[in-house]
Amino acid sequence: MDSEGYYWYHGRTDDMLKVSGIFVAPAEIENCLLQHQAVLECAVIGHDGGDGLVKPKAFVVLRDAVVTPDNELATELKEFVKSHLAVYKYPRWVQFVTSLPKNDRGKIDRKKLKERSN
Repeated sequence: MDSEGYYWYHGRTDDMLKVSGIFVAPAEIENCLLQHQAVLECAVIGHDGGDGLVKPKAFVVLRDAVVTPDNELATELKEFVKSHLAVYKYPRWVQFVTSLPKNDRGKIDRKKLKERSN
């Protein structure tokens, strides 16, 4: 929201996730994660953890100089997002990957990420 009260959306409407009854833009979570020193690249998708509710799941590519990915780093990334965004926006799952699938235009292929997630 700008200073005059207008809302500006940055992202695609079909990428929006409904988390706890509120729409969330994956790009907002991704931009937050990218501010963490360990993260080189990331993508966020909606994931059903088995309870029928969609929550954010992050796929993260780490920088070369970072230690081996583990549960401690995943927890650190979750807490980092919680400290910068509304709590309901944090990724409930963090999956470390060596690269993100991309289409022929170099954009992240979210469909392939969703297939990996199942």
